[in-house]
Amino acid sequence: MCFGLLPAQNLKIMSYNIKYDTKDGADSWNNRKTFFTNQIKFYEPDVMGLQEALYNQMIDIDTKLSAYSYVGVGRDDGKTKGEFSAIFYKKDKLKMIESSTFWLSETPEKVGMGWDAVCNRVCTYALFEDVTTKQKFWVFNTHFDHVGKVARKKSALLILEKIKSFNAENFPVFLTGDFNMNPQHEIVQLIKQSLNDSKEEASIVFGPEGTFNGFHFDKPVIERIDFIFVSKNVSVKKYAVLSDNWNLQYPSDHLPVFIEVSRF
Repeated sequence: MCFGLLPAQNLKIMSYNIKYDTKDGADSWNNRKTFFTNQIKFYEPDVMGLQEALYNQMIDIDTKLSAYSYVGVGRDDGKTKGEFSAIFYKKDKLKMIESSTFWLSETPEKVGMGWDAVCNRVCTYALFEDVTTKQKFWVFNTHFDHVGKVARKKSALLILEKIKSFNAENFPVFLTGDFNMNPQHEIVQLIKQSLNDSKEEASIVFGPEGTFNGFHFDKPVIERIDFIFVSKNVSVKKYAVLSDNWNLQYPSDHLPVFIEVSRF
């Protein structure tokens, strides 16, 4: 019997707005959480950027997904209040080197609302090291304001500035999030001056065009507002929007974006 070297596995990244916990009947978190956590266990992303997770949801997810650790804080107090834009990662595959959260505002190091936004908005980031290859890479995860036009542009510029500042060694970068803008929007085009849209770079593209389903199972999903952007030194093999459901119900009002990239 002969054993050869196993080929390097791809790195799997996911972005997922899980819909904050509301008591809206069939779509309440209690009715969704088991399917959601099983979905994650099935696809096994190495890194997952979550949006809209409240602290009780974070506890549920952290408890059920024992293979993962996470970084991130609540946007309303820098601790546990308000929505998290957290990053979960496979703790047996990745070592977290450093992480923090900044606010999308004129004073990013303080809890607060920026420009014409109607909510506190944050970006959580982390530097990871692949325990097998020792390659380091950055992940930034965010959720842009749904109202403030100035806030969305300023938020994009702030994140790009932070990436440039932190990434002096030119490690690969992934920017995940709900950007509340379609691919043609001028601010998405601005982001693409620095980072690539993973869908446009992928060799294989699968799933619906859009990512926001609004819990409307009987309508086509055409509104793409969730993205995974990648730095120019990342090779994207696969891109998918995952429309898994059970009994004509989605696990969130957004569909997750899922990519596989070549190991660096």
